[in-house]
Amino acid sequence: MTDILGMIRKNREARGWTEYQLAERSGLPQSTISSWYQKGMTPSFSSLEKICDAFGLTLSQFFADGETRLALTPGQRDMLEKWTRLSHAQQQALLAVMDSMLEG
Repeated sequence: MTDILGMIRKNREARGWTEYQLAERSGLPQSTISSWYQKGMTPSFSSLEKICDAFGLTLSQFFADGETRLALTPGQRDMLEKWTRLSHAQQQALLAVMDSMLEG
């Protein structure tokens, strides 16, 4: 059986996030995330979708094994890692800058 909680922890720690930061970015209460670990519960499908959205992953990417999950260059991985640390407002501002650069 897939260790979903372990995968969530691994993705969270890889980004340097606390449970609180994951809660903020996913829109889920921190108490919900903490209770999954305390009670060994598996998140609901809708909660897992919110977690994946916070990580910037699709469900299939979340469940894929190893490096085959995303075929990214080192530069793309670096950019994605930095992207995940931005707030939603910062992400939107960066997208606007990128769009303006592509228009010119």
